[in-house]
Amino acid sequence: MVRRFALFVVAALALLATERPLSAQLSGVISEIVVEGAQRIEEDTVRSYMLVRRGDPFDRARIDQSLKKLFRTGLFADVAMGRRGNALVVRVVENPVINRIAFEGNRRIKDEDLEAEVTLRPRVIYTRTKVQNDVQRILTLYRRRGRYAATVDPKVIQLPQNRVDLVFEIDEGEATAVERIRFVGNTAFSDSRLREEILTKETRWWRFLTGDDTYDPDRVTFDSELLRRFYLNEGFADFQVLSAVAEMTPDRKSFFITYTVDEGPRYRLGKVDLTSNLRDFDVSRVADVVEIESGDWYSADDVEETISDLTYEVGELGIAFVDVRPRVERDPENRTIDVTFQVNEGPRVFVERIDVTGNVRTEDRVIRREFRLVEGDPFNAARLRDSRKELTDLGFFEQVEVEQVPGSAPDKTVIEVDVQERATGSLSFGAGFSTTNGALGEVSIQEANLLGRGQNLKVTATIAQRQSKIDLSFTEPYFLGRQVAAGFDVFHTSTDQQDTQSHDQSITGGALRAGYPITKHLSESWRYTLKQTKIENIAAGASTYVLQQAGTSLLSEVSHGLLYDRRDSVLTPSEGYYVRLGTDLGGVGGDRRYLRNTLRSEYFYPVADQWVLSVGGSAGYIVGLGEDVNIVDRYYVGGVDLRGFASSGIGPRDSATEDALGGQWKYTGSVQLRFPLGLPNEFGITGRLFSDFGSLGGVEPSGPQVQDTGAVRLSVGAGLGWESPVGPIGIDFGIPVVKESFDIEETMRVNFGTRF
Repeated sequence: MVRRFALFVVAALALLATERPLSAQLSGVISEIVVEGAQRIEEDTVRSYMLVRRGDPFDRARIDQSLKKLFRTGLFADVAMGRRGNALVVRVVENPVINRIAFEGNRRIKDEDLEAEVTLRPRVIYTRTKVQNDVQRILTLYRRRGRYAATVDPKVIQLPQNRVDLVFEIDEGEATAVERIRFVGNTAFSDSRLREEILTKETRWWRFLTGDDTYDPDRVTFDSELLRRFYLNEGFADFQVLSAVAEMTPDRKSFFITYTVDEGPRYRLGKVDLTSNLRDFDVSRVADVVEIESGDWYSADDVEETISDLTYEVGELGIAFVDVRPRVERDPENRTIDVTFQVNEGPRVFVERIDVTGNVRTEDRVIRREFRLVEGDPFNAARLRDSRKELTDLGFFEQVEVEQVPGSAPDKTVIEVDVQERATGSLSFGAGFSTTNGALGEVSIQEANLLGRGQNLKVTATIAQRQSKIDLSFTEPYFLGRQVAAGFDVFHTSTDQQDTQSHDQSITGGALRAGYPITKHLSESWRYTLKQTKIENIAAGASTYVLQQAGTSLLSEVSHGLLYDRRDSVLTPSEGYYVRLGTDLGGVGGDRRYLRNTLRSEYFYPVADQWVLSVGGSAGYIVGLGEDVNIVDRYYVGGVDLRGFASSGIGPRDSATEDALGGQWKYTGSVQLRFPLGLPNEFGITGRLFSDFGSLGGVEPSGPQVQDTGAVRLSVGAGLGWESPVGPIGIDFGIPVVKESFDIEETMRVNFGTRF
């Protein structure tokens, strides 16, 4: 019995000597805090996170809070607390440290792009929460690239000293295509027309070179804005995109996107007025700037352009602070919108500073000189928009961001410019065919931003069946720090003209040129050309007029040009007009002396959506100064400017040899309708119907064998144009309706080229 009691006492004492759960006994004072399991982390660091200290009572609530706080540090995978006598025992299992992060299976996105997206780094504490967050970030990055089927599986490789390698195994999956784009609520425009206005496209086999047919939620949001802009420019001032819903197919391979829209009524412009609150300012001085008229369909872009033009013109009159505001009043019953442009005095804010960032190669001055504002100028929002456009049009930058931020005082502002540079050098090889020159090959080397100074250097060599040339061109866009584009050209051209004039011709020379803007739409140019022309290999039986020009001659020519341009686009205009006048004076030295004047103009009018009517023409006259005009300096008509007739196909001709002799005067005209063919706009293929007319005449000295009636010629036809990614391609079929018996016809004309 005594022995049994003794064993019980020993067991009880042993039990008291062991660690007990905190819940078993909370009385007493903490004599010490024992930390077990810490390897990298100092024991004192663990204690510093706790809310209890030695000498504190065993308080269950504070000990629980200490436990949670240790977990929240992210340093530990597990934490447990217990009591051993009066000691508080804290057992920790440390999270490992990341030794290396790797990505496997990624082909579409580079490692550096993924590294920039994830938050974990080498020598950072590993936690499962952080890993899962980074997995979601990687998946989001792939979804922005249209790959919703992508999966990411994180793998952990254990290393000594509680270190791990983290590997993200990526299965990129197939691109999640946009199977169908639908519109609900549209009546004015068809679904196919609206699809042309947005960036996202339905998946088709020919879009394998682009990513426009993959789903991108950011692009869908931007497409909603594009739809809004399109409708606003078509007169639908109340238009709204009610929703844009993307639904994934069950196989997770494609999306159906549905836009629900409310078009609202279509408005025309009612009364268009111009008022001013400026003292002693007569609005009639700038009234001609307002080109929109009552009865036109309302267009938000036209209103914005008018505001910009008014701000610019008023500023040019010496009024520094201008604020043009449109007051718009809707009349739902008559479906008209009255617009009153109010010219007010703008806030007195000056440009304190222009900060330029992001340019590594391009010099600051190249960017700053494109700004229509400089430090100390009154701030002008329209000039700031124009400055951003000028920078973008340089073609030197992938992205241009211009932002206005507050300056050091209420009346000062700072303009921040951030650019992202792009490659500006190019080496291209080309091949093509034209009816005029036959098959051709081309090699071109160009640097559009030479040494980061904005200068353009280009060397081009072309070899064709009937013409070969080499050309070296250099342009300094801001000569002597002024807005003068100056440069020079050096060239050599060899042309086989046996079919049209029974000889070969070679030209070697150079030119100096300069051009500058006079106003926003008017520009002037000057050019001096010195070139040597050689007429050789004259065929037996050639015209006596050609034989007279045999040999070498030197031309020294000064040229002057004026251009007034109001087109909305130089490449594919749909509205506006231009007028170009050129004057050439030959005889400032050299062997050939003449005065030549050429006038050309063209007007573009949008008949309907994507239907553009253009009417254009040219006229020219050349007169010899004390001598007859050389055959190489005369005008030639046919081919490009008179379809249905061959190059040099009309005008004075030797009746015996059929050699084209050129003319001293000419006129041409064209009426053309450009229209869509029902194909997607991204194809860039349009149709055209045209009627060309013109005439050419005047040969000195004339003779009985010269056929020169001076009669008008007329042709009609149709053609196709393709603005391909490698350059414009055109095919025209022309039929002469009014012609002369000695004219040379050409039913089909082809011109195409490609670069790679």
